[in-house]
Amino acid sequence: MSTSSLSSELSSARRSYTQRNPISLLAYEDATKSLPGGGTRSSIFIHPFPLFIERGDGVDIIDLDGHSYKDFVSDFTSGIYGKTDPIIKEAIIKGLDNGTQLGGHTTTESKLASSICSRFPSVDLVRFANSGTEANILAISIALHHTKRKKVVVFKGGYHGSVLSHFGEEEKEKEAEGANGGDLKVPYEYIVCPYNDISATRSTVNRHVGEVGAIIVEPMLGAGGCIPGTIEFLRGLRELSDETGSILIFDEVQTARLSTGGRQKILNIIPDMTTLGKFFGGGFAFGAFGGKKDIMSLFDARSPSSIAHGGTFNNSPLTMIAGLSAIESILTEENLNKLNDLGDDMRNRLNDSFAKEELPFKMTGLGSVNQLHCLLSSETKKEGLELLFFYLLERGYWIAQRGLISLNFAMTELDVIGFEDSLIESARSVKGFS
Repeated sequence: MSTSSLSSELSSARRSYTQRNPISLLAYEDATKSLPGGGTRSSIFIHPFPLFIERGDGVDIIDLDGHSYKDFVSDFTSGIYGKTDPIIKEAIIKGLDNGTQLGGHTTTESKLASSICSRFPSVDLVRFANSGTEANILAISIALHHTKRKKVVVFKGGYHGSVLSHFGEEEKEKEAEGANGGDLKVPYEYIVCPYNDISATRSTVNRHVGEVGAIIVEPMLGAGGCIPGTIEFLRGLRELSDETGSILIFDEVQTARLSTGGRQKILNIIPDMTTLGKFFGGGFAFGAFGGKKDIMSLFDARSPSSIAHGGTFNNSPLTMIAGLSAIESILTEENLNKLNDLGDDMRNRLNDSFAKEELPFKMTGLGSVNQLHCLLSSETKKEGLELLFFYLLERGYWIAQRGLISLNFAMTELDVIGFEDSLIESARSVKGFS
């Protein structure tokens, strides 16, 4: 069929979405009076307007209009525990009795730090922050301070937080269209290299010998499409960092869920520093950055030349309690392996079905974090993915509009099989209009 058929069907799907969600629409219109665009988080915006969620239970979320969805976004990988994990809930309730803000050190803070250090091979010492974004800014900043250099190597498609993204071609397309939008960036001196191309990266970095202080990389691109870094590429970065005297930072904010020690443990490729976030706070705002002792000791307040690092909520009591309970009782090797096997099996089955039926989709990723890609022409692939999103909503499944799929511990194998069936049906419908 023609491109106009796909566009027409997408317009119809948007109208149906609007008609089914009148209360969310009213809530959104009210929110725009005090929030730009009706919210404070760009990644969860949905065109033409976002659903407003009333509550969650286990694997389900329920919107203001009473629709229930199986949540296959899991709050963009951070909601790994589902909506109402009893272990975390009990820990939080007990923690409330001790006070919500103490303004001092607690043993829970050091126990959580010790647990993280024991898990990640690269982390001798660790500091806490309030988000993965904040952790990455601090890690880059201390790496540049330590090396006394100014340049930072990043990669096309990389995302290290709301002010540290480098989506490459998408940014160029916006510029070509005359758009003034895009992403805010902390003004480091960036050198942007191609992901998974160690030869080109080495060639570029070697032109700046003595200037590069940090190389920051996701072991798998997250927001950039769930593209796993190859062993050759990641190991090559380790060698390049050693050769140039720069600090290699692994952003494992998402890939930390692939094992108890992240992807660095799986591949036995040890960076100088590691950044974490999301689920290590047990559902509360959290970030962490750690690494070699000689780097992290720069924050040691016992030294008269120490680097200051404040943050009122860095050691928030409830975050420390929830995070420690989660890491000790839920984020076990057995549980993570089971969840990641579930995701690998799902991805393999879906890709087999896509290929067999010649459906215009594929899925990439590792373990429990995956991304759907539409294989239609460049002019229609965005519409195809959005149409798939609306079809899945009608069938009771919630994914990110951009195609991200993230599993959580509340899911069963039956939940995943049901999702796969609905996804294949939805993909068949998209194919019919493409």
